Amino acid sequence: MSQPIGFVDPLLPNHVCLLKKSIYGLKQSPRQWFAKFSNHLIQFGFQSSSADPSLLFYKHDSKILYILIYVDDILLMGNDEFFIQHLLRDLQQHFRLKNLGNINHFLGITVQSTENGLTLNQAAYASTIISRAGMETCKLLTTPMALKPVSASNSEQPFHNSDLYKHLVGSLQYLTVTRPDISYTVNKLCQFMHKPLNGHFSLLKRLLRYLKGTLAFGLVIQPTKLQLSAFSDSDWAGDPIDRKSTTGYCAFLGHNLISWQVKKQHTVARSSIEAEYRSLATAAADVLWLRRLLQEFDIHVNKPTTIFCDNISAISLANNPVFHARTKHIEIDYHFIRDCVKSESVTIQHVNTVDQVADNFTKPLSTKRFTDIRHKLTLMETSVSLKGGDKQTI
Repeated sequence: MSQPIGFVDPLLPNHVCLLKKSIYGLKQSPRQWFAKFSNHLIQFGFQSSSADPSLLFYKHDSKILYILIYVDDILLMGNDEFFIQHLLRDLQQHFRLKNLGNINHFLGITVQSTENGLTLNQAAYASTIISRAGMETCKLLTTPMALKPVSASNSEQPFHNSDLYKHLVGSLQYLTVTRPDISYTVNKLCQFMHKPLNGHFSLLKRLLRYLKGTLAFGLVIQPTKLQLSAFSDSDWAGDPIDRKSTTGYCAFLGHNLISWQVKKQHTVARSSIEAEYRSLATAAADVLWLRRLLQEFDIHVNKPTTIFCDNISAISLANNPVFHARTKHIEIDYHFIRDCVKSESVTIQHVNTVDQVADNFTKPLSTKRFTDIRHKLTLMETSVSLKGGDKQTI
């Protein structure tokens, strides 16, 4: 510790101020707060989730409560209103908490109740990003990325304001929490954060023009059968610079989209089978985590989870106990998939390319194809308000 400039005592130069209250922003402050708060909940009778450390649950007799903690934002739900109020009174005796009632906003996500379920959107957050870019009056587009990028004469020149590029792309990363339709484009933009060119900023502006026309879009969550399934896909050697492939997958609980990811593979795949196989391994790892999480919500997944893949050769490799010499270099992923199939945690099934909803996470698509998949990803237009805060929690 050292005294700030201007606060040094001439008579006691080696003394520092006594810190009476922890400063918000210290690296360990959120961790210490979470440890103190979670320990109190555990003493109350809660248990920590093995799948997600920020999730705690209480199960006693017929009472079930779940509490989700993100630093000082807390989301609480349960099936016993009287017991929830009892818990709130106990917490308010030990912590400075404000009960904001039923959830409307949480971490910048607007939650709207409808007759058929819930809708999640970040319209206000997306509007703020567009305003920061100065594109409030821009023309609208129907897709976030063109099938064939148009290169201008200055596309290869460095973009003059790299800080603006980094700021906007960093903000867009959080927007993908409720907008899976832009995940692939945001992933592409993130690959050039170190040195953006004019061509990359043109792609960023196209994405913002698409967002401007789809501000009202959000994820729809409706009552459905609690059956877990997933789709896996890859774009073999899709990167024209280093020829690495892109992994894309999404998981559904019934008809509701609950998890998705776009990720560039670390090494170059020697064949489309290898690229698809690595995508299957990534999807299987996420499925295993989701199965463990669902068990803690008392959703018992007794049957193998189906992962749909449109590459017949990769499916055959996953189910074939014979290890071919040509696949020795992907042995780790091979054994992982084989173990998942053998233990009946997952099962791999073929899906027609037309029905492969993970296409949206691996490559740019035509307007019609993109719109069809966006609808299958349960992204729909809803009536939203751009007003409101970001802490409608406890």
